[in-house]
Amino acid sequence: MDNQALNNRREFLAANLAAGVAAAMQPLGAQTAIHTDSEGLEAGDVRIPVADGEIPAYRAVRSRGGKRPVVLVVEEVFGVTDHIKDVCRRFAKLGYCAVAPELFARQGDVSGIEDIGKLMPIVSKVGDAQVMSDLDAAAAYADKSGSGNSAHMGITGFCWGGRIAWLYAAHNPRLKASVAWYGRLVGATNPLQPRNSIDVVSELHCPVLGLYGGKDTGIPLDSVEKMRAALKQAGKTAEIVVYPDAAHGFNADYRPSYNKAAAEDGWKRLQVWFKKYGAA
Repeated sequence: MDNQALNNRREFLAANLAAGVAAAMQPLGAQTAIHTDSEGLEAGDVRIPVADGEIPAYRAVRSRGGKRPVVLVVEEVFGVTDHIKDVCRRFAKLGYCAVAPELFARQGDVSGIEDIGKLMPIVSKVGDAQVMSDLDAAAAYADKSGSGNSAHMGITGFCWGGRIAWLYAAHNPRLKASVAWYGRLVGATNPLQPRNSIDVVSELHCPVLGLYGGKDTGIPLDSVEKMRAALKQAGKTAEIVVYPDAAHGFNADYRPSYNKAAAEDGWKRLQVWFKKYGAA
């Protein structure tokens, strides 16, 4: 495929993804509705060594208590926002070392971009291989920092990061549990994103919990049912929960898509899932 054809394909995929999530993922540019304080925590920006240098990240962990189970928090298409940082602090309050790497850092700065049309061309250039490597580096960073213990490690991701949560569960054999919030399951592929979540089912190394919205216009319910069938056929330990009244982005408490009941139930299920399968 020549460069022009590849660029055209990227633009097509970016436009399709943007159309699927734009209505539900309306960025408001507002403060996070739920605010978790940093009392008793070490919380802030850090730099993570990666294969070709460093990338920024946000880390939160209790100030005292030694090494903690690691949870990798994977961003939405809007990047490591205040909301994602707040999720990290929520995990830290529960006793985890939470790390949210800026996985788009090489391709561009998405902070402050509220126009999906401008944002998706950046995100579409982020290759899966790069993301898997960066997440491995984030886990290694947590270990080397003295605050994390990746022998007990989970991952969770939202929207764009929900797909990554499925892929990483098939990538890292050390991972204990994964929770994917409304991550894409099927769709077009390209050289940078060569496989969908459903394509890696047979390779999953750990139990995966998928949390989806019945009113998600970007992730049709028939694709959720296809994923359920694939998981069953592969004999994998997994569960998919669909909230009938929830749209895409139902955990994003600073957007109109927020669904309090679904978000709170999903958060409870995540905690149980991590504890049950050794990520806590």
